[in-house]
Amino acid sequence: MHTENSSRFFANTACQYYPCHKGADEINCLFCYCPFYHRSDCPGNPVYKQKGDRLVKACTNCIFPHEAKNYGRIQEMISQNLLNGL
Repeated sequence: MHTENSSRFFANTACQYYPCHKGADEINCLFCYCPFYHRSDCPGNPVYKQKGDRLVKACTNCIFPHEAKNYGRIQEMISQNLLNGL
């Protein structure tokens, strides 16, 4: 699937980290940093790893915010969080 750069999708192929996740055909860079990283109920598939005395969220294998098809869902979730006071 080829998606043109638009307000819903942008692939920054010039980025030194592109592609940031291996195995994905296309990476949507609009959400380079996941808006759900600090949420325990994120829609992706993170794993949690013990790092000393802390539990750390590891999103290395999650491509949810980078898939073009998820743009609308991400916008809805962000809007709901704003309406609900995060």
